[in-house]
Parts: sequence; C-alpha cells; structure tokens
Amino acid sequence: MSSVIAVSHHHPSQGTPSPWLARWMAALPPGARVLDLACGEGRHVSAALARGARVTGVDRDAQALAGLPAGADRVQADLEGAPWPAALAPLSAWDAILVANYLFRPRLDLLPACLAPGGLLVYETFAQGNERYGRPRNPDFLLRPGELFALCERSGLVVLAYESGWLARGTGALVQRVAAVRPPFDPERFPIG
Repeated sequence: MSSVIAVSHHHPSQGTPSPWLARWMAALPPGARVLDLACGEGRHVSAALARGARVTGVDRDAQALAGLPAGADRVQADLEGAPWPAALAPLSAWDAILVANYLFRPRLDLLPACLAPGGLLVYETFAQGNERYGRPRNPDFLLRPGELFALCERSGLVVLAYESGWLARGTGALVQRVAAVRPPFDPERFPIG
C-alpha cells in the first residue's frame, strides 16, 4: 500500500506547496496514501491529491480540517500533548513522510519508523539562526545544525538530498531540508537530473 506522511505547520498566507516538497512529491506513485501531519489549511494535502494520492490530513484545529479539499480524510488530534493517534498506525506502513515548517522533537524519531521499505522522508523546517529573520524564534522549534541529516543517519535512511542555509523568500529564513529513503533504495525512482 502506498502512503505518505506530510507534516506541515501551516501558514495561512502560504497557499502554494513548498517547492522542496513539490519536487519530491513527483516521485509518489499513483494511489499513494498521504498522511499530512499538522496539515493546517492543507496546501500539501491539495498538492498530493493533485498527484493522485489518497490523503489524510491531521491537525488539532477542527476548523482547518473542515476546509481541506474534497477527497481528503481528516483526523483531529493533538500531535504534541497526547499519545500518537491510533489512526496513524500501523508503523512501517507509509511510503513517504512530508514535513514542512513543523518541529516537535519528542516525535521526530518516530517518523522514520512510520516508513515502509522504500518509503520517502521529505522534511523542511526552520533552523537555528532563523530568529534573525522572524518566527519561529523559540529554539524548541528550530533545528540544530545537521539535525535532519543526523536523524536520517541514526534511522538508517539513505539521504538523497540535504540542504541547510538561507532561503531567500519573503523576509528570508534559515532552513534545513532533507529527502531520504528507507532501504531498499531504488535509484531509478529518484532521478537527480
């Protein structure tokens, strides 16, 4: 069964999907199940649906979930203050995890465990130093140097691409982003050129 987890901390002013996530979503097979954690208003839900995926959006905000596009399943859950939602089980069932502008470290190591063999992790969020440019400023919501790469290494994921630096959009931001696969790795599924 094809699956994706997308974790995104929504920004109402940003209706278009992250170019990083959109780039890697192109590798999703038709019919992939997409789980978008902290989906907010669903910019990645919409993008995954447009690729033919079956999508579940998860957020604590019932109003945001109500606005998700037709065809998306909805799960209302507090991803930080409650146990991992049973609706997101079983582990090792998802073909991909997409994360945009969201970080909750106590759950970070769980995400690779949710990937099926060959599953894709695509993660992009703010990094330390971002406080110079705006929100978030709280270190709990800012990745430490190399943190995403280290997550992939300790989880046994094959890193396809990793970037860390200044993103020149709007007022700018410091970000880290990674695309990685749980073995087995099929290189033809993820061409680099």
